[in-house]
Amino acid sequence: MARKRTDAEQQVADLLHTARKSLHMPVAFLTRMDGTTQHLEVVDTRVPVLVQEGAKVAQETSFCQKILDGELPAVISDVKAHPLAMSLPSARIPRIRSYVSTPVTLSDGSLYGTFCAFGFTSDKELNERDEALMKVLASAASVIIEPQLRAQQRRDAIDGRLDPLVASGGPTVVLQPIVDLATGDRVGAEALSRFPADWGKGPDVVFEEAHSIGRGHEVELLALRRAAEHLATVEGYVAMNVSPQTLLTPEFSALLHTLPLPRVLLELSEHDPVEDYDALSSALLPFRAAGMRLAIDDVGAGFSSLRHIVVTDPDVIKMDRSIVSGLHTDPVLSKLVESLVTFGHGCGVTVVAEGIETAEEAAALRGLGVDLGQGWFLGRPGPPESLLPVPPAVLRTVRAPDPGLLPA
Repeated sequence: MARKRTDAEQQVADLLHTARKSLHMPVAFLTRMDGTTQHLEVVDTRVPVLVQEGAKVAQETSFCQKILDGELPAVISDVKAHPLAMSLPSARIPRIRSYVSTPVTLSDGSLYGTFCAFGFTSDKELNERDEALMKVLASAASVIIEPQLRAQQRRDAIDGRLDPLVASGGPTVVLQPIVDLATGDRVGAEALSRFPADWGKGPDVVFEEAHSIGRGHEVELLALRRAAEHLATVEGYVAMNVSPQTLLTPEFSALLHTLPLPRVLLELSEHDPVEDYDALSSALLPFRAAGMRLAIDDVGAGFSSLRHIVVTDPDVIKMDRSIVSGLHTDPVLSKLVESLVTFGHGCGVTVVAEGIETAEEAAALRGLGVDLGQGWFLGRPGPPESLLPVPPAVLRTVRAPDPGLLPA
């Protein structure tokens, strides 16, 4: 049974059919040239036994390559008039006697392949007008081909990065301390994934790319397993990030069954869409009943957090750094933080501030009643052994905020 064509391939086949009918030739085809091999990707023919999709020809022996090299004309009305053409294998099988070919180029000018038609008899009426028609049809084919090609190239590039990462066990996972702003004590740490620096991509981008090609669960689960390994080496809880999609997988459920759940804080970003809150709540129910806590991350960075918070009934809300940075000089941010603290505490929820980078921010947050904090001021992400006690100078700042630092 013949392979079912994609929509793009069928559109190209329609263009080839137009070419074949217009030129009164029995065969028209699109090729992809990879440097050594000519691949017949789409074929429209009256003689499928002789010419089939998926066939491969050595480029150096093909009519198309000789035309691209300028050794043969783009329009050959009589192959027998060209000794070079007659020396090629296709002059014998399938005994080509007339030929028209034009290159298929992509938007960046690179060569994809060729758009061709041929006959088994010579055709003295073939001329430049036929070549012009083929060029127009080839241009239309390139527009159809390119999106699918670029998507495949993107997938191949992502796979090429992920394959060795997965083989090595997943991303490196570091810990960033989470500190009680009232006492300065470290109560937990957030597990953060780190990917090779030469990728030039942040964790959010890497996970998004992995999900876009169907490998997001695989990469997330590896990161979660590495995060879970830290539970055996550090005190306090470990906060782990997971997407709603991965949370619903059997593999994630199996992982949670192996963990000391009272020491796990599961973080869902407010950016992550939740398609089925009932399914999410049902999946979390037995684990939360066993002591695992739930946090909504990045609160304040978007518009979905209120629904996330109301529907999931979290134990913790984590304020995004965008509403933490500079709040000690910004009355609007200060009021927003104050409102979130009032709301959170009214619901019995612990409030955490992320992205604390200065003593002034730490003092202002403490004065507004924020429970916990994390950020470079309190400790940078690093290996477990870097989770040292908070320096005394930082403790004094956190414990004794200056009321004058709080905006009116």
